[in-house]
Amino acid sequence: MPTPQGRQDACPQGRQDAYPTRQAGCLRYKGVPDFDGRGQRPGIERAQPMLNFAITGVAGYIAPRHLQAIHDTGNRLVAAIDPHDSVGILDRWFAQVAFFTEFERFDRHLELLRRRDAGERVEWLSICAPNHLHDAHVRLALRVGANALCEKPLVLNPWNLDALAELERESSSRVFTVLQLRVHPALVALKQKLAAEPGGRSHEVRLTYVTGRGPWYRYSWKGDPQRSGGVATNIGIHFFDMLIWLFGPAVSQQVHLASGSRAAGFLELERAQVSWFLSIDAADLPRPPAPGEPATHRSVTVDGEEIGFSGGFTDLHTLIYRETVAGRGFGIEDARPAIELAHAIRHAPPVRPSGPHHPMVDAVDR
Repeated sequence: MPTPQGRQDACPQGRQDAYPTRQAGCLRYKGVPDFDGRGQRPGIERAQPMLNFAITGVAGYIAPRHLQAIHDTGNRLVAAIDPHDSVGILDRWFAQVAFFTEFERFDRHLELLRRRDAGERVEWLSICAPNHLHDAHVRLALRVGANALCEKPLVLNPWNLDALAELERESSSRVFTVLQLRVHPALVALKQKLAAEPGGRSHEVRLTYVTGRGPWYRYSWKGDPQRSGGVATNIGIHFFDMLIWLFGPAVSQQVHLASGSRAAGFLELERAQVSWFLSIDAADLPRPPAPGEPATHRSVTVDGEEIGFSGGFTDLHTLIYRETVAGRGFGIEDARPAIELAHAIRHAPPVRPSGPHHPMVDAVDR
């Protein structure tokens, strides 16, 4: 990606470590033999200016991963917004950040920075707000001349992608989204394996994802389909993206369950038949979690073989940030197929399965 206007093209010469170091407002790091737990990919050596980030939804569940990613890639956070003020976590990484609880004041602050020296302008806006606000916050980023890095789903409705694409074309900035499963080492290895297969082969895939949530979930924005997109979108969008990325575009789909706590169905992709089940009901876990253990069960099998990718999630956002600011991020068209599929699933009437389906569908009391 082009160097932001008014910034130096390269950092001054100096020590190059395996981990990020700041030098005169720059980040300099060198690749190490293996993934080092801080998001460093092997074989990367780069010097780049330290970038200015702002963030929306900073009090939310996913924001700490973004804050750590901004920090671990050697950049700085200059502004943050959330209507809730329980944001003490900011002190862990960016104690001096300007914080706002009112969106209008945050908007005004970004405009103020835009009209100052180039070194103060916000160059990236990280978007961690509720799903239905993503579209508007991306528009804010483009309006103030910043690139947008938005949590999934980028938007709830496919036609909003068309509007954002048009605004992006009119802007000097770009729109990116977080599709972290595409950089998970186990899934990258699976994609390489699938790419080496002879053409025309199809696979049987079973996706099961249960993440127990308490009563708070249905009272929050996540429990409102108008704001979250419902279970299939809110907790399933990244799995649908992963499946399309691995096995090709959707050919047809059928919904077998659709409620406030569960969604299930059958999906035919170009190179796979997928039975899928998503749930936020802890009763669907294969066993009760031990005290302190996450109430989560994640399983993907391909032709009966389990794909082990339950671990390794903590550093994926850092890797996404590093790749995105280097110009290798996932844009609007990357996000489109999964958003179109999730939208179709959300509006499809559930039917009783008469063919292939996920076995947990039979266990659910309709």
